[in-house]
Amino acid sequence: MLPITALYAALLLAVFVALSALVGRQRGRANVAILHGDDMDLAVAIRRHGNFVEYVPFALVLMALIEANGGSALFLHVVGILLVACRIAHPFGLQHDKGATPLRAVGAGGTLLLLLALGAMALWQSLTMLASG
Repeated sequence: MLPITALYAALLLAVFVALSALVGRQRGRANVAILHGDDMDLAVAIRRHGNFVEYVPFALVLMALIEANGGSALFLHVVGILLVACRIAHPFGLQHDKGATPLRAVGAGGTLLLLLALGAMALWQSLTMLASG
């Protein structure tokens, strides 16, 4: 069982569903079924959703591996809470008319830092287990 990863997967699923619904709403408003039809609001909604899809699954896989290998519950909860916060912040900061915004930097940069922390922890666990036989 992976209850910690399951908790954050469920919370992140809510963000994913909200971002998906926003893409659908923008598609209906713009009457565009494929790509974005040069509609910038639709393009932004697509990228908000796409960015989530590009990063969150990798984080959840790493969390699951760390949890399955007996990783610290505190570490996983801290990473999980921060990941949810970053993935909520990012879409609010990604806007076509404002360039780089603080929320985008926090969301994107925070996500990358969390992925690095997860990768480092998974690597450390793996090497420790391999070395101990």
